[in-house]
Amino acid sequence: MSLHELTAAQQLKALRAKEISSRELTGHYLERIERHADLGAFVTINEIALDDAARADERLARGDQAALLGLPLGIKDLAATAGLRTTFGSAALAEFVPQEDSWTVGLLRQAGAVLLGKTNTSEFGASCYTENDVTPKPAVTPYASTRYSSGSSGGAATAVAAGLLPVAHASDGAGSIRTPAATCHLVGMKPSRGLVSPAPAASFLLASTEGPMARTVEDAALLLDVMASPAPGDLYGWRHEGSFTSTLTLRRPLRIAMWTDTGTGEDADPQAELAVRRTAEVLTGLGHDVREIPLPARWDGPVSRAILAWFAYQVNAVTQMLVPLDRTRLLRPYSRHLLAVNETLSANDIVMAQAVLARYASTFLAAVDDYDVVLTPTTNGPPVPIGYYEGDEADLMLKWSCHTPWANLAGVPAISLPSHVDADGLPHGVHLVGRNRRDSELLALAAQLESAALWDELHPPSWHE
Repeated sequence: MSLHELTAAQQLKALRAKEISSRELTGHYLERIERHADLGAFVTINEIALDDAARADERLARGDQAALLGLPLGIKDLAATAGLRTTFGSAALAEFVPQEDSWTVGLLRQAGAVLLGKTNTSEFGASCYTENDVTPKPAVTPYASTRYSSGSSGGAATAVAAGLLPVAHASDGAGSIRTPAATCHLVGMKPSRGLVSPAPAASFLLASTEGPMARTVEDAALLLDVMASPAPGDLYGWRHEGSFTSTLTLRRPLRIAMWTDTGTGEDADPQAELAVRRTAEVLTGLGHDVREIPLPARWDGPVSRAILAWFAYQVNAVTQMLVPLDRTRLLRPYSRHLLAVNETLSANDIVMAQAVLARYASTFLAAVDDYDVVLTPTTNGPPVPIGYYEGDEADLMLKWSCHTPWANLAGVPAISLPSHVDADGLPHGVHLVGRNRRDSELLALAAQLESAALWDELHPPSWHE
């Protein structure tokens, strides 16, 4: 068995038993990253990763039991890494090297993870496809190299699915963990608001949070255990009692609402429908009460304009903080479009957009108040071809990723799980949304579905190369 065929949990067990070394494991992944550079998974490689792995081996030899000690890991290029280039997916920041780690990166380093590099992302994380002017190639799904692995955590998903990383750090502001997971036959979780601290991000990024990208539910829980530690002063921070890896057994049947309605006026994709129907059958067979209900709220004109205004405001705020004025010319067309939209907005427009989105999210919460979990497709269709978003990007992205943003706005936990691979070999995922701060219950349900063989353990061609 090749090293990358082991799960992250298995790799950690082998490291602690001295069956493999971190240096051996790190070298294996670095070689695979170089061999499969055409997948567009990485922006930057950590040149001292092997040295870091050697230091991890020394700690392991001394009996150090740090949670992730010696495990190779990739960090999404939206998170600051001290001494390692952080571009935020923008050519305007192509040479930026932070002096300090972000809060979550610091936690991962303290846990002993060996950072192999920075995974690819869209510029400022603003699009659901991963293509920028920093890397020569977009991040593609290893199942079809002519199709995007979504975004903005596309590089993380590509890397884990292709066997370039055992597990990856990711982040999600409107679906950016979950839609890439769906395109790559992976598990991707967006935690409840405050479980993973956004520090040093400001409050305007409140809908965004970091989370794990993994092949298995256990691996996702393992990474979340380290990430879930609130920063001092986090207004929304909270702690989960115990570990997520120790609570992956579901102890009661759940009431589950489901729908496939897109809310955009577009028909539900047949494969998206299939993913939900087959998952509902498995859940019913496991003893859960699954009921189809009407979509609580639609992407009407005011809501669509509000989400565009919110993204424009966020990109403008990030640009103001990070990008020197003389380098704004290097921004991509979509970022410049969002900046132009922001120029048309007053302070009142921004406040009203927040109010519209808050009302939209609260409508969902009220409609599912009697349920424990919501089941929907993750995306409305398969991974899309490179170049698909030419034209009205915002409209096209919303129609494809329409099922995920409400969970961000509501601050509740959500996870994308593999469903199936269609006749064209393209992956499809299902989306489960839980109640606020019941992240452990959502992970336990995911683990139950995994054990019930909701999805097969499939791998793309690059896995075997």
